Amino acid sequence: MPSHLLIKTSSLGDVIHTLPALTDLQHCYPDMSLDWVVEENFAEIPTWHSMTHKVIPVSLRRWRKSPIKSWRTQEWQQFKQQLTAQHYDSILDAQGLLKSACLAWQAQGKRSGFDSHSAREPLASYFYHQHYHIEKNQHAVERLRQLFAQHFNYDYSTLALNYGLDNYFTKEKQQTAYLVFLHGTTWVTKHWPDENWYALTLLASKAGYQIKCAWGNEQEYQRAKNIAAVAPNSVEILPKGNLTTLAKTLTNASAVVGVDTGLAHLAAALSIPTLSLYAPTRPSLTGTYGAHQHILQAEYQCAPCLRKQCRYSAASPPCYQSLSAEKIWQTLQYILLDTKEIS
Repeated sequence: MPSHLLIKTSSLGDVIHTLPALTDLQHCYPDMSLDWVVEENFAEIPTWHSMTHKVIPVSLRRWRKSPIKSWRTQEWQQFKQQLTAQHYDSILDAQGLLKSACLAWQAQGKRSGFDSHSAREPLASYFYHQHYHIEKNQHAVERLRQLFAQHFNYDYSTLALNYGLDNYFTKEKQQTAYLVFLHGTTWVTKHWPDENWYALTLLASKAGYQIKCAWGNEQEYQRAKNIAAVAPNSVEILPKGNLTTLAKTLTNASAVVGVDTGLAHLAAALSIPTLSLYAPTRPSLTGTYGAHQHILQAEYQCAPCLRKQCRYSAASPPCYQSLSAEKIWQTLQYILLDTKEIS
């Protein structure tokens, strides 16, 4: 049986965006499977999808910080040994970056990927034997579905969007309804002001909801503690666990409120009612995507600016003034009514 290798290393949202394309492929070729090269921090995700045969973790982010150490510990050599252990009939770089193209070049087999007009970094296309033109002005999920369809030669136009996680994560009945707040993100400009989180917490707790706060670093943990202090009996700070544990928590939530963060894409993949808040970024291209997804875009003269630093304020971008806690709560109530979580 032909063997196939997928290169899609990061980030969290980008990896999750790949899952619907795997489901399409599985529907058209049920007996096919593929190996997947992915960043070590996200190595759990491919294992959730039954299309994945083997996960090959890579640690580019960590190796860049300590290149000498990674060489001395022979981590790179061990990774390359896994990567070159077999000859693949096809290698698909679904990332379109120089780093992913270099990884594809290290593997053995015919390399394919975006053409120079479609790749995020056009030079990446020079590493491929086969090139595919995929229009950029569309959501990342659809771009990947089209890339897979061209590479593996099938028509997915009649297939519904499906992340393929239904058999891995199942919803369980909860004694107390709860919401999950995803307040952590990378860019300063993506952060919804802390005061708004506090106000939303009070509104949700007064309505009888428990609130679970996720976090990933010390700054986010401190924000979660501050949120919990507003309503100590209603807020739980989730323990720092793996993605699988967090996904199970998301699966059983009544709804999720999040900023532009990879974890919001995880909620979307699980079809959890999610309200995502966008200000500097463009949700039409990389926003949460799928069933029960709702997006509020900040309204301001320069939004979306696609900037990591606000030109008007270093503390809190003024565009978020259009996304008050009261507005978020009102929208969230409509979402919960639509999904029959509130009688």
